[in-house]
Amino acid sequence: MSTYTVLIVDDEYLIVEILAYALEDEGFQVEKAGDGIKALEALKEKRVDLVITDFMMPRKNGEELVRAMRDELQLADLPVILMSGAQASQASPELFVAVFEKPFNPTELIAKVRELLGS
Repeated sequence: MSTYTVLIVDDEYLIVEILAYALEDEGFQVEKAGDGIKALEALKEKRVDLVITDFMMPRKNGEELVRAMRDELQLADLPVILMSGAQASQASPELFVAVFEKPFNPTELIAKVRELLGS
């Protein structure tokens, strides 16, 4: 069985750790980035199957990250899930395959990841 890799992008360390633990527990490989710039660097170096990103982050927010992925890295088909607080309404939902409001239910998020990756 092939292992899927998920990149988690969030400047809130605790959220990254909780989500990483939950995903790893389900058999996924996890990469982590603290902001949009680090995420772009990681995407250049590693093969990733799905990105889960926060909206509000320093240096590049979630929407800027997705736009950069689409433009710079030719990652037009890479699915991106947005995790966001109240400011999610500022984002362009069409850029994301799913939007989860914080605080989100990790079980629902894992189910969505499984659905998107067909595992």
